[in-house]
Amino acid sequence: MKLNDVSLSAECYKVRLMLSLLGLDYEPAPVDVMAGEHKSEEFLALNPFGQLPVLVDGDATLWGSHAVLVFLALKYSDGNWMPADPIGAGEVMQWLSVAANDMQHSLNEAWLVAAFNIGTDLEGAQARAEAVLDIMEQHLQTRDWLALGQVGRLTVADVACYPYIAVAPDGKIDLTPYTAIQAWMKRVEALPGFVPMLPN
Repeated sequence: MKLNDVSLSAECYKVRLMLSLLGLDYEPAPVDVMAGEHKSEEFLALNPFGQLPVLVDGDATLWGSHAVLVFLALKYSDGNWMPADPIGAGEVMQWLSVAANDMQHSLNEAWLVAAFNIGTDLEGAQARAEAVLDIMEQHLQTRDWLALGQVGRLTVADVACYPYIAVAPDGKIDLTPYTAIQAWMKRVEALPGFVPMLPN
């Protein structure tokens, strides 16, 4: 199994986190995006969109972090990470959509602007992030995990959303008011196999 990724990417980090939580060995294949390696002919043969991450597992080549998360959950776990029943799967997909859209265009954008000077609308991204965090905070006040009702359990939904929350302080977003989110983060960080985005 080979993972093409870049260290400072929330999208890539969520796949590395999932691999570690599942205890899977893989070959890291860092891609030099600054040198344009992700737009090379060789890389575009893996992902014609020229985006990371890309996982190669035997005959399977998958790109898009959430596609990879679902693939790993269905292939390498006992089914707990990605439920098969329609309602459970739908609840997980709701949060994958939040991660891919609402979080990507708020928390992630704020991080990119504040930490890397990529983009310009920091205040707009922070305002959008606050709206997302308010909803997530209310949701987590009555449950430990994001999906599968009030009883709930850990799923790929939590893995997909965690990286964007983890980089929020670097996007100059204060998480102090969000006590339920902070408690959820601690639960994620206490999981066997948890790894941070960058080594300490």
